[in-house]
Amino acid sequence: MRYTLRQLQVFLATARLENISRAADTLAMSQSAASGSLKELEQQFDVQLFDRVGKRLQLSELGREIRPQAEKLLAQAQSLEAALAGAEIPGSLRLGATLTVGNYLTVLMIADFRERHAGADLSLHVANTSEIAAMVADFELDIGMIEGEVNHPCLQTRHWREDELQVFAAPGHPLAGKRKVSDAQLREQKWIVREPGSGTRQTFDRAMHGLLPDLEISIELQHTEAIKRAVEAGLGLGCLSRISLQEAFKRGSLVPVHVPQRDFRRQLNLIIHRDKFHGAALQQWLALCEQYSD
Repeated sequence: MRYTLRQLQVFLATARLENISRAADTLAMSQSAASGSLKELEQQFDVQLFDRVGKRLQLSELGREIRPQAEKLLAQAQSLEAALAGAEIPGSLRLGATLTVGNYLTVLMIADFRERHAGADLSLHVANTSEIAAMVADFELDIGMIEGEVNHPCLQTRHWREDELQVFAAPGHPLAGKRKVSDAQLREQKWIVREPGSGTRQTFDRAMHGLLPDLEISIELQHTEAIKRAVEAGLGLGCLSRISLQEAFKRGSLVPVHVPQRDFRRQLNLIIHRDKFHGAALQQWLALCEQYSD
């Protein structure tokens, strides 16, 4: 065989970081050793895997073509190594989640997973739907748990569980406690909502179809808790996942606003790269997701 797994590690780390020095640091190698490994790989096959753009190394067309195969091959090798060593859960798992899922579901799932598999090495990156999808597509994350919908040729989407948004207000708001709020009343309110690119905003915009041009979007915020605090302060109405509002409703610091004529239902989804190797850790995580699907 004319290449080594170490060369593949250097290739993939450089593809992710676009910098040979940072790639070397992540692999505990010297820069010269990493650079020599990558250069040797290219010379062995007389190919160019990266285009040098200043200090950045961008994947060439060939580099982009072989990257999914290299990712899968290296993951399989790591799985084999762990199996030979007798490990129940091999390697690590890089999780990505959107804000609602990450803050209110995934943290509990990680605790559950680690209780079952004490040696598991899990990391969690929380961002909006578009960022999580981009990172899964770029092999920076092993799996994404998202609130929105994505249409990417490299990603496989699996429906996970049902969710629903809820309009809410401060207890002293004029619409608080009303049995039904009309579209005309919704037009008169100031709204505090998530930013474009988030799954929650995607669902809100769809549910408010026909009203959006007339709604006063007063504040757009990236964080669920910031929206809840702003609504508690009486700055307007909010609309977030019911999952994120349960505790506030129990405390009475926020109250639901009933808008039955609008459909706020949505699906939470799992996204995985189509070429991703499903090692034992990923398989176990998917099994756990099934248990949290209700």
